[in-house]
Amino acid sequence: MDWLEWHQDYDDESSDLSGRLRSVQRSIRTHLDAHSDGPIRVISACAGQGRDLIEVLATYPTRDRVTGRLVELDPRLAETARTAAAANGLTGIEVVEADAGASESYAGAVPADLVLFCGVFGNITPADTEATVRALPAFCTPGATVIWTRGRHAPDIRQDIRAWFTEAGFEELAFDAPDGVAWSVGTNRYLGPTAPAAPERLFTFTSYLT
Repeated sequence: MDWLEWHQDYDDESSDLSGRLRSVQRSIRTHLDAHSDGPIRVISACAGQGRDLIEVLATYPTRDRVTGRLVELDPRLAETARTAAAANGLTGIEVVEADAGASESYAGAVPADLVLFCGVFGNITPADTEATVRALPAFCTPGATVIWTRGRHAPDIRQDIRAWFTEAGFEELAFDAPDGVAWSVGTNRYLGPTAPAAPERLFTFTSYLT
């Protein structure tokens, strides 16, 4: 999979990928609006070009209070995200070229108030997905928001993912899965205390599924 080519669908406003992006961005804005005072720390796994977060912050009035780390293994995508963050004056956003499936990639950036796992669960095994969801409390401050995505492709484990979040101490704030599209976007709030350190390996990115 050429991930740089794959990202070109974001530029087509009628594409499924563009629709998913808009849904994720709505959830990001909702979190920022609901937490209008004080600093916000963000992490993003498999961040790609960082469009979901960077495009929101580019025009957000209090963006300077947002800091965070975008983790992306592909050097071309990471450099695109880094360039976009700098061009928009987002000095508090760092982009690291690293394995998003390794817990060490988030050292010093967690626990976070906003956790983005978009484009992850459709490219790892169901077992890794469950293990990652159950490890997320170690990445979250109390009350943190997690935004995640998963397509409808087989095996369709979206309802399992929603249940795993509940079992891990999250409440569901939204589940956007319009008819006629391949994507789904979940938004959950963490209700518990920050958990002990996560396992060293969260997941292994396997292949492009959706």
